[in-house]
Amino acid sequence: MNKDQVKGTVKQAAGKVQQKTGEAIGSEKQQAKGIGKQVEGKIQKGFGDLKDNHK
Repeated sequence: MNKDQVKGTVKQAAGKVQQKTGEAIGSEKQQAKGIGKQVEGKIQKGFGDLKDNHK
């Protein structure tokens, strides 16, 4: 597992927490930020997977 895979996974988890926190407090802005962070993490992890597959 390379650093992009790890960072991407962490971003996805942090985004999920942020989204759920936004749901709990009724903040659509926090929910949207959390979803955005999850997407960013998924892309970064995908890039890491791609790099790992081409070693």
